[in-house]
Amino acid sequence: MIFDSHVHTKFSADSGMLAVDALDKAKSLDLGVVFTEHFDYGLELYGKKFAFDPAAYMSEYKNLRGDKVRLGVEVGLRKSARAANTDFITQADFDFVIGSIHLVDDYDIYYPDFYVGKDKETAYRKYFQQMAEEAAVADYDALGHIDYICRAAPYDNNEIDYPTFSAQIDNVLKIVVEREKILELNTRRFYSKLAVEELVPVYKKYRELGGRFVTIGSDAHKVEAVGNYFNRALEFVHELDLTPVTFCERRLEKL
Repeated sequence: MIFDSHVHTKFSADSGMLAVDALDKAKSLDLGVVFTEHFDYGLELYGKKFAFDPAAYMSEYKNLRGDKVRLGVEVGLRKSARAANTDFITQADFDFVIGSIHLVDDYDIYYPDFYVGKDKETAYRKYFQQMAEEAAVADYDALGHIDYICRAAPYDNNEIDYPTFSAQIDNVLKIVVEREKILELNTRRFYSKLAVEELVPVYKKYRELGGRFVTIGSDAHKVEAVGNYFNRALEFVHELDLTPVTFCERRLEKL
């Protein structure tokens, strides 16, 4: 069974989705689900902290857990959060940990403030530099959405642009492979043919460097997004000779 390994529910500050609704949608698509609630140390949105009580999460969802449902977390990677992330991950028996870059220089890159006074080259180099620094030391199973910055960057061409940033991206990929971690293939932007095409050389290089596995995740925060574009994602991984996997008890499981 293929898993949607990146799904947020009401335990994430930016989602109100109920687990039962996410599971109903996944069942209709014949998918398993890994819930990956947000923990971004110190980050708040409209007064809501991007954190949750691990004990309450595990207690409420423990009866859902099984062959088709796993309980994970998405931690925001940055230097100032390293100790907090390590402590948080030890507080529960998570099945899966996604490590993601959401803030750079402690600015949330989904919002305009980070980009003020920066051209694309400066902003993206900072993003990939921090990604490499944190990927080298953090505790995670899969490195999340490598193209996250493309979602909100204000440039005329906001795509990942591998030819321009290949040195920085390759450094990230080498670290992931050397640490025997894996990449996530996030389908959030798979509505765009160009976005998919821009990811091809990134994942091709990952495979050349020895990367074999990916998790596939919709990054759903609403019911209608669960399992989005998975058929295209499966085509993508097979075309590049990658293998989709999931995790249980922090151990990789081939599907």
